[in-house]
Amino acid sequence: MMEAFIDAGHELGECVLWCDRTRRLLWTDIPAATLWSHAPSTGRTVSWKMPERLCCFALTGSDDRLLLGLASGLAFFTFSTGKVTRIVDVEADIAATRLNDGRCDRQGRFVFGMFNQDDNPKHALGGFYRLNLDLTLEKLPLPHAAIANSICFSPDGRRMYFADSARKAILYADYNPCSAEVGAVHTFVAADAAPGEPDGSTVDAQGYLWSTRWGAGQVIRFAPDGQIDRVIALPAPQPSCPAFGGPDLATLYVTSAHVGMTEGDRAAARLSGALFRQELDVRGLPEARFLHVPAA
Repeated sequence: MMEAFIDAGHELGECVLWCDRTRRLLWTDIPAATLWSHAPSTGRTVSWKMPERLCCFALTGSDDRLLLGLASGLAFFTFSTGKVTRIVDVEADIAATRLNDGRCDRQGRFVFGMFNQDDNPKHALGGFYRLNLDLTLEKLPLPHAAIANSICFSPDGRRMYFADSARKAILYADYNPCSAEVGAVHTFVAADAAPGEPDGSTVDAQGYLWSTRWGAGQVIRFAPDGQIDRVIALPAPQPSCPAFGGPDLATLYVTSAHVGMTEGDRAAARLSGALFRQELDVRGLPEARFLHVPAA
């Protein structure tokens, strides 16, 4: 069972990342439009309010800047000044969608997908996109999604993993790390192969994929052939995103949420919305960075 080390009570904690340079953990509570940071070496936790919901983000070549995936588009955030610099709107013509999951590929381009926040049941309205290093936005030739999630890349960059949580399967596309061409799409984990819905994912140094299982209170490690390798339980039914961190990248961190839970559900799982961690016998990879650094 994973240990809760910050009982934050987030409605929707997400997008946890470890910065290997500053040695701090970063994550967001999406509905609160807040970026959080925790330094394990000092125990210091700080936060920054964002101008709108912060759905995902990426490290950049500068330790003073993040690439933000805000609900309506992309921007840069400068820690030292608190300044948010808009880059581009995304799907402004589709009122129902907002940004959701995102991660840099191995060459430092930011790949992300959208979330249909209106329909119930949700229809697959949103696309998958890539912000290239010259700040051009490119729509990828992938199926539309209702809840884009699980975006991550194999160690060699030749597989792009992704999912539509509403459909439950985890897929991967052939991905050319040099040309950035997106190829054929394959099923990695079938919809009925594991409990819950796939939310965030990350890949370890051995090429295994770690998937948080929304609704099942689990993190599952899948082998490169899609077979279940191990299962870790959490005392919260809605884990949302995993990341490897710590000095040796051997600590698994996981965000969680209580969004949509009844009072009874929350009483039975009072740590929902906390951050969890567990030391492991495998290591992760340093988080890929968005390599365009804007002029000061």
